[in-house]
Amino acid sequence: MASTTTQRVPLRERRPSVGAPLVDIQGGVAPAGVSRPKHKRTLTGFGAGDIKTVEASIPEPQRKAWLEHQTSGFKDKDGFEKEVVRHVETTLARSLYNCDEHAAYAACSLAFRDRLILEWNRTQQRQTFADSKRVYYLSLEFLMGRALDNAMLNIGQKDVAKAGLADLGFRIEDVIEQEHDAALGNGGLGRLAACFLDSLASLNYSAWGYGLRYRYGIFKQEIIDGYQVEVPDYWLDFNPWEFPRHDVTVDIQFYGHVTKRTDDNGKTIATWEGGEIVKAVAFDVPIPGYATPSTNNLRLWSSKAASGEFDFQKFNSGDYENSVADQQRAETISAVLYPNDNLDRGKELRLKQQYFWVAASLYDIVRRFKKSKRAWKEFPDQVAIQLNDTHPTLAVVELQRILVDLEGLNWEEAWNIVTQTFGYTNHTVLPEALEKWSVPLFQHLLPRHLQLIYDINLFFLQTVERKFPKDRDMLARVSIIEESQPKMVRMAHLAIVGSHKVNGVAELHSDLIKTTIFKDFVEVFGPDKFTNVTNGITPRRWLHQANPRLSELIASKTGSLNYLKDLTELAKIEHYKDDKDFRKEWAEIKYANKVRLSKHIKKTTDVDVNPSALFDVQVKRIHEYKRQQMNIFGVIHRYLTLKAASPEERKKFQPRVSIFGGKAAPGYWMAKQIIHLINAVGAVVNNDKEIGDLLKVIFLEDYNVSKAEMIIPASDLSEHISTAGTEASGTSNMKFVLNGGLIIGTCDGANIEITREIGEQNIFLFGNLAEDVEDIRHNHTYGSHTVDPDLTKVFEAIEKGTFGEPNDFMGMISAVRDHGDFYLVSDDFHSYIETQELVDKAYRDQEGWITKSIESVARMGFFSSDRCINEYAEGIWNLEPLTIKDQK
Repeated sequence: MASTTTQRVPLRERRPSVGAPLVDIQGGVAPAGVSRPKHKRTLTGFGAGDIKTVEASIPEPQRKAWLEHQTSGFKDKDGFEKEVVRHVETTLARSLYNCDEHAAYAACSLAFRDRLILEWNRTQQRQTFADSKRVYYLSLEFLMGRALDNAMLNIGQKDVAKAGLADLGFRIEDVIEQEHDAALGNGGLGRLAACFLDSLASLNYSAWGYGLRYRYGIFKQEIIDGYQVEVPDYWLDFNPWEFPRHDVTVDIQFYGHVTKRTDDNGKTIATWEGGEIVKAVAFDVPIPGYATPSTNNLRLWSSKAASGEFDFQKFNSGDYENSVADQQRAETISAVLYPNDNLDRGKELRLKQQYFWVAASLYDIVRRFKKSKRAWKEFPDQVAIQLNDTHPTLAVVELQRILVDLEGLNWEEAWNIVTQTFGYTNHTVLPEALEKWSVPLFQHLLPRHLQLIYDINLFFLQTVERKFPKDRDMLARVSIIEESQPKMVRMAHLAIVGSHKVNGVAELHSDLIKTTIFKDFVEVFGPDKFTNVTNGITPRRWLHQANPRLSELIASKTGSLNYLKDLTELAKIEHYKDDKDFRKEWAEIKYANKVRLSKHIKKTTDVDVNPSALFDVQVKRIHEYKRQQMNIFGVIHRYLTLKAASPEERKKFQPRVSIFGGKAAPGYWMAKQIIHLINAVGAVVNNDKEIGDLLKVIFLEDYNVSKAEMIIPASDLSEHISTAGTEASGTSNMKFVLNGGLIIGTCDGANIEITREIGEQNIFLFGNLAEDVEDIRHNHTYGSHTVDPDLTKVFEAIEKGTFGEPNDFMGMISAVRDHGDFYLVSDDFHSYIETQELVDKAYRDQEGWITKSIESVARMGFFSSDRCINEYAEGIWNLEPLTIKDQK
């Protein structure tokens, strides 16, 4: 009898959780006849030189299967509906019975995102194949606004979506309303960057934007008892427009120390060691161009702890709070835009934020360049980097560090590459707004960068000294290091020294920077280094999307929507300014927009406003130089005048609704006081039965892009009343005029060029000129300063307690009366009041007002961001657009 042996079940041996199991696999790992591909797939794509080799290495059966099942986006209403239902049922796990408006928004967005991403992939492949120069736009803010409506219009499928959503039981307007604005910016700087991204894609330029992915935005503004209260903006609760790239991460170093050694060739090698590492994770946002398949990329960086999210050892030992401390500390870097820098820790966080963002972005840019296997001297031929203001200036030093410390280039060769790569856009002439960081903070946070800044400064000052051997004061004035207590690093000086072009953003602004703050640099580098590119706006969002009925009316007279790609075609509508039907429809569209805004005001503030009144709007970041305080003082003056008038006299007054909106920086006490005064005045005026509809004062909380798209088309008059010489350009002025509103403004920023284009008869200018401002300020300080009599009456009314506790507003009064009136509120007040009377008179002549409105819009062709981008491409970046054969 054969012996039987008992079969033992093998014990499962416990193995470590890292590494592959040690097993000896024999035989094939794929079905017979299919060989394994010979190429290695990468997470971030190939360089242009590798693509053909890679293509050749993919076996034909695989290629065939891949192409056969390639996806395509919807093309008609049925296709759109199918995609929406599929996303509702599979992505969102909902059904016909519990699909609400938010779910409809999510599914609709995902259907459009799927289409965008196909074009996004093709665009990246096309740009890689072309292997041409790319521009990288570095901006701390990208105020994108809502993405769904923009995607629908740029792809040209809004009508399809409208019909499809109606079939499924939804109004497109209700679905679009569900989207949170992307909280990636605050003011004009971020909105300009967003317009530029739109134009770069629409004009088929190879371009990427780089920014930070703020978890809570700048903040969500709530008005409680008339005060601004900041709360987190949870805009990322659902965001279908971003793609997490967990495979694209960069380790960013802070703190530590620098060691230097000499190599065998006698070259000094610097090594940055120790400190803290934070991980940057990429999130990509597709940016569709209008009427083109081009879909560019905005890459946003989010911060994570390099050590991981959770320390198990600390948790197990009962130290629960510190088990997540590393992650919490790392995440603060990309938590909030512009953390309050009134405290030293806030200053450190801001600098940390800026370095984190530029270091991650440059790592990415350099990695992409190195794939091309070109020599380093060709870097500026392939890469242009534009610094949007001084925030990204550390990129100059970081690129020098990469080239010298990591790539081993000699100092002068590296510096030559750096200066040919960067361009710097300046956005302010206010010296206090030019960033400076203390040397001790730099030494603590970025020790190697401080050494490089000193090297750059020495190299630069030696050149200056050779050119101006006897001018010691010049060296102190242009030095990157300010010899103060403590010493400071002047970021604007570093940006100028490290760039091959510096541009202002309006003609007046560009002239002012050359004659005031950067005057010495013009002497050092010559005037050719400094240029002007007047800002512009994208008509796709600010007319076609924000004001669709006006856009259609214009298209009916220009022959098509082509004017959205060539804004100079607007000139054609001037031929119809006397056409009775055209004028009637023009006025009806404006009135309908005012009715829509009136409903929003009623819903959000519970104040009834009359849409037939003149809508007077000032919506922008709250700042003393933008002079919202002068506007509200003017409103108080109007109120006092109305109160003093008899009932018969009041009938002659033009009814007016004064609308304000904008956020004050959390640490900016005076700006917050301005918001409080506006709300205090509104509380009194809006409840005064004697005054009724003759005057209303509205503050719309949490002003953002989508609110701007509702407010701007409804304005009759907009206020751009900054102290002359302080506003670099302004772009909201352009948006208001493009939507048929008129401007009351000072001779500042782009107001001057708008006046030149639309004609002096179509704008209400007032106030002192930029060239007189310094003399007036000098007089205030060293001569006599008398407050305007009308303004004195306003101050007396505030001090009497007409609008609540007077002490709440004394800072604003004191700034004008006792502290030199730096922003010339009193000096310009009389002129401002007189000009407002001219506005009232002009508005009463409705026929004349409509003519002004039509002429203004017809003459706005110059102010397109497409024109700006072409000027940057030709004059600064040396960039050509890609030719696209399958252009839509």
